[in-house]
Amino acid sequence: MYFMALATDYDGTLAHDGLVTASTLSALKKLKKSGRKLILVTGRELPDLKEVFPEVGLFDKVVAENGALIYTPASEEEQTISPSPSADFVDRLKKRGVKPLSVGRSIVATWEPHQATVLDVIKELGLELEIIFNKGAVMILPSGINKATGLAAALKDLRLSPHNVVGIGDAENDHAFLRASGCSIAVANALPAVKETADLVTREARGKGVEELIGKLIKQDHLIARKRLRGVLLGTANGKKVYLSPVETVLIAGSSGIGKSTLATALTERLAEQGLQFCIFDPEGDYDGLEGAVPLGDGSTTPSKEQLLELIEKPSNNIVVNGLALKVDERPDFFAELLPGLGSVRYRTARPHWLIIDEAHHLLPRRREDTRAVLSLELPGTVLITVHPEAISTGVLRLVTAVIALGPKAKSVIKTFCKEAGLEAPKSIPSPKGDRVLLWRPQDGKKPFTVKAIEPHQSLKRHSRKYAEGELDEAGSFYFTGPEKAMNLRAHNLIIFAQMAEGIDDKTWEYHLRAGDYSKWFRQQIRDKELARETAEAEKDKRLSPEDSRKRVLEAVRRRYTAPATAPER
Repeated sequence: MYFMALATDYDGTLAHDGLVTASTLSALKKLKKSGRKLILVTGRELPDLKEVFPEVGLFDKVVAENGALIYTPASEEEQTISPSPSADFVDRLKKRGVKPLSVGRSIVATWEPHQATVLDVIKELGLELEIIFNKGAVMILPSGINKATGLAAALKDLRLSPHNVVGIGDAENDHAFLRASGCSIAVANALPAVKETADLVTREARGKGVEELIGKLIKQDHLIARKRLRGVLLGTANGKKVYLSPVETVLIAGSSGIGKSTLATALTERLAEQGLQFCIFDPEGDYDGLEGAVPLGDGSTTPSKEQLLELIEKPSNNIVVNGLALKVDERPDFFAELLPGLGSVRYRTARPHWLIIDEAHHLLPRRREDTRAVLSLELPGTVLITVHPEAISTGVLRLVTAVIALGPKAKSVIKTFCKEAGLEAPKSIPSPKGDRVLLWRPQDGKKPFTVKAIEPHQSLKRHSRKYAEGELDEAGSFYFTGPEKAMNLRAHNLIIFAQMAEGIDDKTWEYHLRAGDYSKWFRQQIRDKELARETAEAEKDKRLSPEDSRKRVLEAVRRRYTAPATAPER
């Protein structure tokens, strides 16, 4: 499920002439059984609501007095989020002949045409109050208090995000909470202005319209999210913006060093801007220092399940789970242990909205039989990032709804994905040029097309500890083989590289030096252009002896990665 709660207005939406029909109540119960929460958002005062609607206990939260009061039926707890009206204000209104006049815990209400008198009294007393209209009703509340602020308070208690709420209403005072909901619905009898701004309009009016919506939510939750929600911006194609749906499972693949992490970083920035929660599983520390995210774990400390679940409960927390302290062969089991708890949170709240799994071939390897069951990728918003799509669990690949292929091997990425997922490859696959990426959605029946991808505002500093002390996989390691291929020494990080470089014979050192192997490894795997450039200069300088060239290259490595850190200035 993507939509975890229904927030509904009462009068004119759920109720007709103050009453809710048996069929509408039955639909509400059915929605609640599906695991979703019910929130009633009304301008009525609580005693009045309880009298006219004795079934109020069906709701998990009630936002009353147009947002000023939060009521929890299960515990009967009442929480006011704005001050009580001043006695002087109420007395002045009575003296000015404002009738009828209702005074709640925070709200003061009357009817048109008394709004002019109300405004005069507010000005006379210099009060910070606002007038809100609702089909002839005139409601007075402290500035900034409306149905949207009340809904936000209710959702905070429920640990839900407004992105996962469907709001439905009919009148002027519903605008605020409808705009704050992930998807806004107007019933057929709604005012024209409400219909114009809503994402959908029901065919039926009032309670029947609510029943109609509930039926769609239960049967077509993801379809509504995919068609009605904008999603996250990927880039532009033919002058039009291209978005990733909030319920997609996305594969980002391409050769090493081609920009996969850069694209993922740009996507996280857009998610943060929209208030969508994300969690990144970062086995190699590539997202260290990511803006707007809480780091969990580092090169020497393994992240814990308890910390992750505690952080994820707050919708405003974005998390980077750094697995650099783990050995490569430990990562799949560690990841599998974290996922049931995270899956439970996602099932209950649909958060984090996006789960981003870097080096997915490490964390969801093909050799594991339990990856699909453990991961529960059917839940919305998942991004898999890999160099090796063929090494990812086949069951997981079959859940992918969008493939983003980068670099000169983009075509082969699509073909490899199709082969592993058991799909027929598209006959025509364009080649992305420059800063463009290839996008293909296997299920929509259209050809792959190129997209000019968004770029990040920030530039992530490569994690030096990862390359200095971590364990690069076999494909990312450096191998000293010598000209005769007589050896096969694997350096899985820069410290091991330096140790091996000092111990090998001059002939082997020179062989790789003159072939440009060192600068190539630094550029493509370590992804340090400056180190690669400095090393390339040594590789091209034929005047250098093996001893001198070795000294120059290793000094460049140690200066950047293995030298003691400098204490910050104070």
